[in-house]
Amino acid sequence: MILTNLTLQNFRSYEKKSFTFSPKTTLILGPNAAGKTNIVEAIMLMATGKSFRADYDREVIRWGSDIARIKGTIDETKLEFIITPTIKKYFVNGVARRQIDFVGNLRAVLFWPEDLELVTDSPSLRRRYLDSVLVQADREYRRNLLSYERGLRQRNRLLDYINEGKAHRHQLLFWNQLLIKSGGYITEVRGAYIEYINNFRPDYNIEYDKSVISETRLEQYKDEEIAAKATLVGPHRDDFSIMYAGKNLSKFGSRGEQRLAVLWLKLAESSYIEKETGERPILLLDDILSELDRKHRQIVLSIISEQQTILTSADPGIIEKEMKSWQKISL
Repeated sequence: MILTNLTLQNFRSYEKKSFTFSPKTTLILGPNAAGKTNIVEAIMLMATGKSFRADYDREVIRWGSDIARIKGTIDETKLEFIITPTIKKYFVNGVARRQIDFVGNLRAVLFWPEDLELVTDSPSLRRRYLDSVLVQADREYRRNLLSYERGLRQRNRLLDYINEGKAHRHQLLFWNQLLIKSGGYITEVRGAYIEYINNFRPDYNIEYDKSVISETRLEQYKDEEIAAKATLVGPHRDDFSIMYAGKNLSKFGSRGEQRLAVLWLKLAESSYIEKETGERPILLLDDILSELDRKHRQIVLSIISEQQTILTSADPGIIEKEMKSWQKISL
């Protein structure tokens, strides 16, 4: 899988700009705020359908514009992603597609400084991480995740109406069944992925704290859910902990151990996507080498030759020797 070119129009800081990438390694150089991460964000948007930085789609649209476009060529496939404040449109070789059929044409693994917070930050960040991997590798996961998210919004709205006396409990039955079906699949695939990660390098381990959704558990929490106006069980409540040598790294790990754990996670992620799809994903390293010591930089650099890699850096001095053979883009 090779991304040969990328065009950004009214996307973040770019009015219109095109980039061509090496099938091996491309280094994007530039000072802070030059737009390096914007390029990486656009690639991940095509890979997952969602931004890893923005809470709302409109945030990626250039100030003063009404529409942003991302175009890219993957091998012989042309992708286009159009973003407006209210809708997103997807095209594959000029033909309109649903998100479920657009995502998966490009697969990528992102490693950027904020990934280091996967160990210590909120559960929502870790759930978002799981989804960003699995939507690329499993079409049924994409379908069930979309169904679950839509159903969850509807069920929570209905719980609000029930709380206010504007609806009846029996109206929850349809949404209960939908969430149980879609949520069960999500939980199953997340569990299989975590099992794969745990076998990737035995000294690291992920403990999966899954929130199973079932008729029994929904019945158990029915009164609490109406009072809270929210669904209290299901994969939207999942979490996981990263363990090393029996200790929880979020509580007892050094910063160095936490960095190494995330590096291990990213290597396992790349291996998993290749196993599930038969293709190596593109490796995106966004200013991450400056966050690692020499030993861990060498681990990352040793895998660069195994797939197409796009790196960004504001300080090329730390990789001066390796970068001599790489294609370079200066911003």
